[in-house]
Amino acid sequence: MLTNTRTSTRTFVDTVTYRPGAVILYPGKSDMLYRVSTGLVRVHTMDDDGNGLTLRYVKPGEYFGEEALAGVNRAYFAEAVTDSSIDVINPALMSAEDNLHVTTHLVRTLERAYESIYRLVGKRLRARIAGELLELKDTALATQLDSGETMIYATHDELAAAVGSVRETVTKVVGELSREGVISAGYGKITLMNESALADIAAA
Repeated sequence: MLTNTRTSTRTFVDTVTYRPGAVILYPGKSDMLYRVSTGLVRVHTMDDDGNGLTLRYVKPGEYFGEEALAGVNRAYFAEAVTDSSIDVINPALMSAEDNLHVTTHLVRTLERAYESIYRLVGKRLRARIAGELLELKDTALATQLDSGETMIYATHDELAAAVGSVRETVTKVVGELSREGVISAGYGKITLMNESALADIAAA
């Protein structure tokens, strides 16, 4: 379900709200640029077998739908992970300052993509899972517990899609990390018990 909060189609930014699980963009023609105001958006695709693969998470202040700037078709889905407020931007109305801001974002996104590719290709699954949990720590999926630890709302299926694996294998590694006291895993949530140890695993 979405709610249009502005009515004029000529405004530079049109803010739209989405509930968790709502698909914001489908593969196909692109004409608008999008910026996350609040919440979290998952950009993902599917392989020939129908398995989901998370390409990246988009946090508040970050953009997606950048292909609209070049007029090329979109090849992915964008889905609201949490309650999200999205700014819809018409590239034709962007100022030079706006373009510079988006270009800076694209450079940072490319750097993160390089890091993700390296993690997928050059790291063991254990390190990829640890790195992904640390990435999610600074998103709307995370909450701070009274005890000081960070709890992340994520299922094993979602982790598998993010690290390029399958749920069964991810469940095995999560169990290992839990037994080592690095994390504590529950249904649909994972608590980071020792972030320093998690960072060492991610760097290995």
